[in-house]
Amino acid sequence: MIEVPLQTIDNVLLNFHMGHVLVAVFVLAVLSALPLRSRRVLGLNIVLAGALFMLVPISMTGDSGVYRLAGVGLLIIGPMIYMAGE
Repeated sequence: MIEVPLQTIDNVLLNFHMGHVLVAVFVLAVLSALPLRSRRVLGLNIVLAGALFMLVPISMTGDSGVYRLAGVGLLIIGPMIYMAGE
């Protein structure tokens, strides 16, 4: 079995914070909902991501309020997409 030194993994992960992780999870959630062709599922994914952006403390997202503002935007757009679904 190939062993990866933990210091190498740690050096890579130190460059990221929770805001980066939230964006990556949001993109993966949207991409995974696209093949279903359901606006309701996409709207629910967007609302959930917006709630996560709002609930994570600012200190964990790189001391920037940008992620919280993105959460507000997602919480506004998500229900609109949900209601547009059939």
